[in-house]
Amino acid sequence: MTSETWEKSPNIIRASSPISSKSSWTGVLVVLATWIYLYFNVLCLLFDGIIQFLYNWDPTPIQESLTQLTSPILAADETVAFGSGKYYLLCGFGGILSCGITHTAIVPLDLIKCRIQVNPEKYKGIVSGFRTTVGEEGIRALAKGWAPTAVGYSLQGLGKFGFYEMFKILYSDMLGEELTYQWRTSLYLAASASAEFFADIMLAPMEATKVRVQTSPGAPPTLRGCAPMIYKNEGLAGFYKGLPPLWMRQIPYTMMKFACFERTVELLYKYCVPKPRAECSKSEQLVVTFVAGYIAGVFCAVVSHPADTVVSKLNQDSGSTAAGIVKKLGFAGLWKGLVPRIIMIGTLTALQWFIYDSVKVVFNLPRPPPPQMPESLKKKLEAAGKL
Repeated sequence: MTSETWEKSPNIIRASSPISSKSSWTGVLVVLATWIYLYFNVLCLLFDGIIQFLYNWDPTPIQESLTQLTSPILAADETVAFGSGKYYLLCGFGGILSCGITHTAIVPLDLIKCRIQVNPEKYKGIVSGFRTTVGEEGIRALAKGWAPTAVGYSLQGLGKFGFYEMFKILYSDMLGEELTYQWRTSLYLAASASAEFFADIMLAPMEATKVRVQTSPGAPPTLRGCAPMIYKNEGLAGFYKGLPPLWMRQIPYTMMKFACFERTVELLYKYCVPKPRAECSKSEQLVVTFVAGYIAGVFCAVVSHPADTVVSKLNQDSGSTAAGIVKKLGFAGLWKGLVPRIIMIGTLTALQWFIYDSVKVVFNLPRPPPPQMPESLKKKLEAAGKL
């Protein structure tokens, strides 16, 4: 190549690069717009399919089968007394199923979410995270942490839902009928925060084990291998060092989960459902439960995500502290992995509420309607001219 050619080449490149850059950006935008369009269409179709399934779903056959299996505990025509020991026990059982099943089902997505949080340089997004994990460790690696997830979140569900029902009734009795209605959002927040405080103590050991299995290269890949290793190296404190940030993540999450769900159900029946709840079939009521659960889940993910990132980093590195991690990551780093977590938690919360409410239907548990203003309060407000 002659010197003349070399001298002309840069000019050619400089002249043509704006066109090339513009063309490439146009292509990227077209692909991105197409992906977003297809994603939301598929999401809408999936959501519509779920709604249609729920509307057409008849829980009676399942209810009859489970009634036969549980007849020593609960007679077919027996209605459990609201606030009784059996009521709390069965609510706890519903929590075990709702949290244990759903969290275990999404272990692959949770694995990638945790790895994005603890190593964003290597795992840059959902798709690349899956590709890197499968490429380096094989398809079986996506199931890492399933056992501590199943055990830990089943225990958490037992405490979360069982204690929530207990604290909600306890605090309501303390307030009285009128204040319970007026301060119902505060009641939901207080009851869920109290329940989650104890539920996280039950979850913490398995959460520490799960994150270690999923994110630490040298850790044993199984529950029976990793838990003894943590205890041997760090003692009992190794299982609970992540408890304070776990509270920071889970308590706001659960407060939003329960309060937002309760108020969303109330608003859906008031403004969206064309007939009173008493006239809706059980399947229609479960549709409302699912929709309200998904809405609550999106808010939950955003509120609790920074603390979730801190928990993942803490359990990955045995010598780290919460304050040190926050300082190292900075504000932007705390939000890594938010998109997969919104997808995960939205779906998760909707399914949890659906399963939990289904358990109440199957076992004939009382399911009180959305709260109505007590007549005594209504008369007081009318007399004061405020109604």
